[in-house]
Amino acid sequence: MNWDQIEGQWHQVKGTLKSKWGKLTDDDVKNVAGKKDVLLGKLQARYGIVKDEAEKQVDEWVAKLSPTPASKSEKVPS
Repeated sequence: MNWDQIEGQWHQVKGTLKSKWGKLTDDDVKNVAGKKDVLLGKLQARYGIVKDEAEKQVDEWVAKLSPTPASKSEKVPS
């Protein structure tokens, strides 16, 4: 999944965002609205981490949102 997809599916993914980063408030999540740079800033502020660490955490979160290639191939009939 890329950031264009996340923006388009924000209502579906924002719940997983709150599960991953519980210190984010509802207002934080609303203000992020699928914008990566805003999310990075909120994570830095709430968790006291540097931008590189915030980017690493967000990239890992995005990777978990994406379907794996194996699961895609399993759905394709032989």
